Amino acid sequence: MIGKKKKSDSKSLASQKRNRRKLLSFFRVIRYGTDSFIRNSWLSIAATAVMTITLLIIFTAFVAQNILTDTIGDLRSKVKMSIYLQTDTTDQVGSDLSAEVKKLSSVRSVTYISAETARSQDATNHQNDSSFLEALTAATNKYPATLSIEVNDINTTTQLQDFVDSNSMVKEHLNPDHKPSFAGERRNTIESIGRAVGFAQKVGLAAAAVFIFISSLIIFNTIRMAIFNRKEEIQMMKLIGADKSFIRGPFLVESIIYGFIAALLSTGLGIWAVQSVAKTLISYQMNIQFANNLTTIYAWPLLLVMIGIGSVIGIISSLLATYRYLK
Repeated sequence: MIGKKKKSDSKSLASQKRNRRKLLSFFRVIRYGTDSFIRNSWLSIAATAVMTITLLIIFTAFVAQNILTDTIGDLRSKVKMSIYLQTDTTDQVGSDLSAEVKKLSSVRSVTYISAETARSQDATNHQNDSSFLEALTAATNKYPATLSIEVNDINTTTQLQDFVDSNSMVKEHLNPDHKPSFAGERRNTIESIGRAVGFAQKVGLAAAAVFIFISSLIIFNTIRMAIFNRKEEIQMMKLIGADKSFIRGPFLVESIIYGFIAALLSTGLGIWAVQSVAKTLISYQMNIQFANNLTTIYAWPLLLVMIGIGSVIGIISSLLATYRYLK
C-alpha cells in the first residue's frame, strides 16, 4: 500500500515538473519572441508596415465592396419597370393585374398607379408652375394607368416581356401609345445600367482578391527573410536538441506582435479614412450606412477581427516559412 502511494506521489511530482517545464518554456518563447522583435527593430518595423498595408487593403476592400453592394441595391430599387395601361383602367383591373405580375419569379414588388393618381402626382410635382397647372386643369386626363414593377435583376426582363405578350388581360388594357419601359430604347438603357453595375461588382471582387494575395505574399517573404537571416541560430538550437515547437515559437510570437500592432494601425487609419471621405461619397449618392455603422457602433469588434486576421496571416506565414528549416 505504501509502495503504491509512493509510486502515485512520484507520478504526480513528475507530472508537476513537466507542467512547470512547459509553462517555463512557454514564457521563454514569449520572451525570446519579444526580445527578437525589439532587437531586430528595423526588420520588425518593415514587417509591421507590410502587415499594416495588408490589413488596410483587406479593410478597404471589404468596406468598398459593401458600399458598392448597398449602392447597387439602392440603384436596383430605384430602377422601376413600368407597364402602361389605358387611362380608363379600373382599380379592380389594376389590382388583378398586379396579382398576376407578382406571381412572376423575376418580380420583387408591384405597385398599381391609377391615371387619376398619376395626374395628381404630376400636379404636386409642378405645384409652383401656374401655367402648367392651368393647362393640366383644362385638359382631359390622358395619363396612362401604370404597373410600377421592381425586379430582382434589372438585366432580366424576358419574363416580363413574355407576360405582356401572352397575358390576355394585359393585352386588353395595354396602352397603345406607351410601350413598356423595358421595351425598345428604354430596355437598352436599363440593360446598359445593369451591365455596368455587374461589371463594377466583378472588378471590385477581383481587385480585392488580387491585392490580398499580393499582400499576403509580401508578408510571407518578409518573415522568411527574417528566418533566413537567423538560420545559423536555428541550426544551433537544433544541434543542442531544442524541440521544433520551441524553435518555431519565437517566430510565431513575433508574427502575432506584427499582426497586433498592424491591426491597431490599420483599423485606426481605416476608420479615419472612412470618416474623411464620408461626405464626398454621400455627395456621389453612395450608400455608406454600413461603413458608418462599422466604424462607429462596431469599432471594437472590428478591431478584434482585424487583430485575429493579422495574427492568422502572421502565424500561417511563419509556419510555412519555418517549415523548410525544421524538416
